[in-house]
Amino acid sequence: MRKLTSLLLLIGFTASCRAVLNYPSALGPRYAGAPTPTTTLHADGHVLRVVTYNVQWGKHIDRAINVLKTRAPLPDADIVVLQEMDADGTRRIADALGMSWVYYPAAVHPKLGHDFGNAVLSRWPIVADEKLMLPHIGGLRHAQRIATAATVLVGTVKVRVYSAHLGTPSDIRPSKRRDQADMILADAAAYALVIVAGDMNSHGIGKEFVANGFVWPTEHNGFTTAFFNWDHVFLKGFTTPARDPRFTGIVRDTLGTSDHDPVWAVAQLP
Repeated sequence: MRKLTSLLLLIGFTASCRAVLNYPSALGPRYAGAPTPTTTLHADGHVLRVVTYNVQWGKHIDRAINVLKTRAPLPDADIVVLQEMDADGTRRIADALGMSWVYYPAAVHPKLGHDFGNAVLSRWPIVADEKLMLPHIGGLRHAQRIATAATVLVGTVKVRVYSAHLGTPSDIRPSKRRDQADMILADAAAYALVIVAGDMNSHGIGKEFVANGFVWPTEHNGFTTAFFNWDHVFLKGFTTPARDPRFTGIVRDTLGTSDHDPVWAVAQLP
């Protein structure tokens, strides 16, 4: 009986860890949209408010919209990066917030049956975008990780924004996660103003960004999941102090949308 129970548990575990169907092309699939312009945008004191939000499996979109529109200071966001999304959920959130958006899926998730990827939303025009393929296929689900990159035009200033979702500790070793961060850093090297944000599945990975000239405002935030501080914002070329609590925080009341809390940070343009 004990052997049978162990066998059934093994079968259940194996079934729950079926491999994803990756999208191996850096060209897509790609989804994007923009609202109809109604007003002229002005940089508010040269400040950009950034939010990163892992909406677990993109399941509770209406609740996520409620959170982003009602939980201070999220309604003031200029840039929102999302993880674990599909195209329809991204479009719905962007439309509700009146933002331009671009979304690239990394894979079709076998448990969900729909796309799974990262998005960048912006109150400012998105003038270019790219799907950045990150190295190392995950060991558990054989998942390909990506970063969605967007160039946002703030007035006349270009800001490069990345929505990242690095490999989990059960998928890859820390050294391979550093390789994924280094891929983003290599792409970001060509830009003077850069925002990298998302679910890093690590706290220590922030040291890699600091070593490459980034400020890490979210370093000393509390836990963003049940046990870890894994959701972060990194800034290059901005004047935001690295350890000033007025420039970052976590929103806890998320209506059960996710196992991650939204994280916000303020980026001051030089």
